[in-house]
Amino acid sequence: MGARLLCLCLLTALLGYYIYTPLPEDLAQPWTVMLTSAALRALGHLSEAAELLGLMHYMEGLRLITAVELVAPTSDENVTVADTEFSGVPVRLFQPRRAPGGLRRAMVYFHGGGWCLGDAGMHGYDLMSRRISNELNAVVVSVNYRLAPPHHFPAQFEDVYSVTKFFLQSKVLSQYGVDPARVCVAGDSAGGNLAAAVAQQLSEDPEVKTKLKAQVLIYPALQALDLNLPSYRDNADKPLLPRSLMVRFWSEYFTSDPALREAMASNRHVPAEAGHLLPLVNWSRWLPAEMRKAHAYASPAPGGAELARSYPGLLDPRASPLLASEPRLRRLPRAFILTCEHDVLRDDGAMYAGRLRAAGVPVAHHHARDAFHGALTFLAWPLELAVGQRLFNTCVGWLRENL
Repeated sequence: MGARLLCLCLLTALLGYYIYTPLPEDLAQPWTVMLTSAALRALGHLSEAAELLGLMHYMEGLRLITAVELVAPTSDENVTVADTEFSGVPVRLFQPRRAPGGLRRAMVYFHGGGWCLGDAGMHGYDLMSRRISNELNAVVVSVNYRLAPPHHFPAQFEDVYSVTKFFLQSKVLSQYGVDPARVCVAGDSAGGNLAAAVAQQLSEDPEVKTKLKAQVLIYPALQALDLNLPSYRDNADKPLLPRSLMVRFWSEYFTSDPALREAMASNRHVPAEAGHLLPLVNWSRWLPAEMRKAHAYASPAPGGAELARSYPGLLDPRASPLLASEPRLRRLPRAFILTCEHDVLRDDGAMYAGRLRAAGVPVAHHHARDAFHGALTFLAWPLELAVGQRLFNTCVGWLRENL
């Protein structure tokens, strides 16, 4: 009897450890967030153990999140859904069923997941894409780009750029009844990074005649130079994206070499000779005062040049769009940027909004003070959140007026 009681107490304590997470008082629907965070932390610990035992890579374990969320491409009374390929890259295509009444809007969407996880067929992304297609009478192309590992930068960028460039051809737009003056790119988290990078590259590609109308960046990751911004400090241990996981995502984007991960964790991965790039991500200049708070700016400590030579993507604007020069930013289309207060990536989006405005680009920056990373894609039961619905409606409202 005593042994059973002891086991029960231990199990109760373990359950309490996983479920209970101190959360900010203003966080929307904290119990749902707490339970989701507990499940993700448990999966993370199991993945770490499997990696230590040599059973699988850490990211392979985390991909169980993707596997359990996958849904088949199922059409409904409003939207036709199909899996196909554009330029050799898998995409999930959403087309409204109702009479077009003229040429349609279009969105090319890139899912999140730290360049390592995620799929256009996950329930949340599938639901979001079909709702955008139906509510905006838009063709939505949701891209399944290659993931790390085994594919590192620039494979992910090359896939999404190839799809977007293919779709922007006049004959393809005509085939799907799309107005060439009403096309946007969009993405969340790592997908927001890819959307920003694609928008920049398209603005300089002489082969692309169709110009984007807009870019929609949802809590985007936009720079890998300084991983000690105020948002990284304030939200280091908050759900659903702690600093340690974001560092792992960034490092895996470039390589599985643990040396880079360790250097990024200590914020000592940028060589001294790249110091001229740091003003582009200097948060003391680009963040509004309410986000700087009482934090004091300190430039990242310089690291050795070996990592940057081995993994040049570290200093590539295609991986860190915040490194783009002002002349390059001036050519970009209008932007909608969503940031969340309780998110390590909060400051990336806010700094990009500041830099785009300084370059003369029209920007709508919506900051959700009660939200966390990933909130917008919590649209489907059993993880449906009112804050996700609110943020989704805000994005759709902006698109309705600006696309």
